[in-house]
Amino acid sequence: MSGPRAVDSAVVHGAPYRRMPTALAADIRAGLLRPGQKSIPSRWLYDDVGSALFEAICLLPEYGLTRADARILTAHSTEIAHLASRPVRVAELGSGTGEKSRAILAALARQRALTYVPIDISRAALARCGAEMASVPGLKVDAFEGEYLEGLSHAAAARRPRERLLVLFLGSTIGNFDRREADEFLRKIRRILTPGDMLLLGTDLIKPVPDLLVAYDDPAGVTAAFNRNLLTRLNRDLDANFDLARFTHEARWDDRERRIEMHLRSLADQSVDIPGARLRVRLRAGETLWTESSHKYAPGEAAKIARRTGFRCLRSWSDREWPFAESLLRADES
Repeated sequence: MSGPRAVDSAVVHGAPYRRMPTALAADIRAGLLRPGQKSIPSRWLYDDVGSALFEAICLLPEYGLTRADARILTAHSTEIAHLASRPVRVAELGSGTGEKSRAILAALARQRALTYVPIDISRAALARCGAEMASVPGLKVDAFEGEYLEGLSHAAAARRPRERLLVLFLGSTIGNFDRREADEFLRKIRRILTPGDMLLLGTDLIKPVPDLLVAYDDPAGVTAAFNRNLLTRLNRDLDANFDLARFTHEARWDDRERRIEMHLRSLADQSVDIPGARLRVRLRAGETLWTESSHKYAPGEAAKIARRTGFRCLRSWSDREWPFAESLLRADES
């Protein structure tokens, strides 16, 4: 008798954790030494604890994005699979446990045998992903532990001539980039792909500001714990001495940029030592560390983004209960 097959070190490609402390230290120095607003890149929120807390956020009644995404993928998985031109390799950027992509993967695997390349920086999430996907008939998992573009390059290089690649960029991870950075990131994806490859892109749509604020600052405090866990990570991985009790979570809306921002606000004047980054940072009472942005989009905006970045939008699907869209983009001729 055999149970679900977990992803172990023998089948996980990449070795990012050997490079993580160096990359983390470099990002911390750059973000905390910059003039004006201090910041920390949002990717460092997602260690194993952060990934688990984010999964809890996705279950909260105030955070409807994940359920909206699931409704779209479940309702339209067969149509998406048909339009995707029968790829034999699917790469997912920021897969987590892969739960949100299961419906589309199952629909694709019904057409032909399929290789799925989940890409994530959390080994624990990839292990769960492998176990979950073992029960999908016709699906082989080839996990990659590392950064998005590194993993995508691995997936693209592994395919045979004339094999098509479908890239999944679900949820609203594209919203973590500012708009210029998002365009440049999509252009980088396009340069890895060949004409005819596909990208399924999730975008969270504009909605009433009170709904957005409570989604990113829930009454149960799960999002606050997720945000403050970043400081715990710096204490652990860079030997910092952040006192979590001296910081509070804050969500704010920037109307001009159409984005929610997450900050950690210092409750007092304080100095923090971060030996692993060779840094001492001084914070004033009320000063914040900007940890994440989530840009929101207008309906139909994905098609405009596609045209700017070397893609063509074939079809979009949206959810009415929580305004959210998935758009299938095809890589155009260069």
